[in-house]
Amino acid sequence: MQKDAYSMILEAIDAGIYKPGDRLVESELAERFGVSRTPVREALQRLETQSMLARDGRSLIVASLDHNQLAELYTVRAELEALAARLAARHAAPEEVRVMQAMIDEDHQKLDDPVALSRANKRFHRQIHLASHNRYLVQQLDLVHRSMALLATTSLAAEGRGEVALAEHQRIVDGIRDNDEEEAGAALRAHISEAFVTRLKGDAKAYSE
Repeated sequence: MQKDAYSMILEAIDAGIYKPGDRLVESELAERFGVSRTPVREALQRLETQSMLARDGRSLIVASLDHNQLAELYTVRAELEALAARLAARHAAPEEVRVMQAMIDEDHQKLDDPVALSRANKRFHRQIHLASHNRYLVQQLDLVHRSMALLATTSLAAEGRGEVALAEHQRIVDGIRDNDEEEAGAALRAHISEAFVTRLKGDAKAYSE
């Protein structure tokens, strides 16, 4: 299935090809993705409406999140992800749990590569969303994770964070495997909280340097 301009631009932002503050030029995007300017223009308008892009004079740039927006995003993410974990503990098939466990086992090989670990982390969380077996929750989490693309760095790049995060992933999967809804939800909420703390510490350090 051929991807549309909207999906291709969104994926480029998510992959870090375009970072917060980068200017998006209609003609350059059309050439890059091999499409005409009309669908690119429509995609840019849609992304602006969704607050993924912002106006800088006459130009459109990739939006960035201020401190309050970041806090709001992590608050919503923690609640929705915890709900997904609780529902996964109730509904996940044994095969889905095995896939999650395999992801954790494989991700231990990526600890020295924050970019690869970040991609793997997204796949892991997506697997939990799907294991909730609730399409409406999955849709809402897709929106939240789309906004996460506006964060220029990954908290997994912080020293020692990758190994700790995988231990947190293991606790989540153990809760889901045991059909322990409270444990799975609490483990995922704690995981998101630690990721937020790591990001705040990183931002504070960058500000002071």
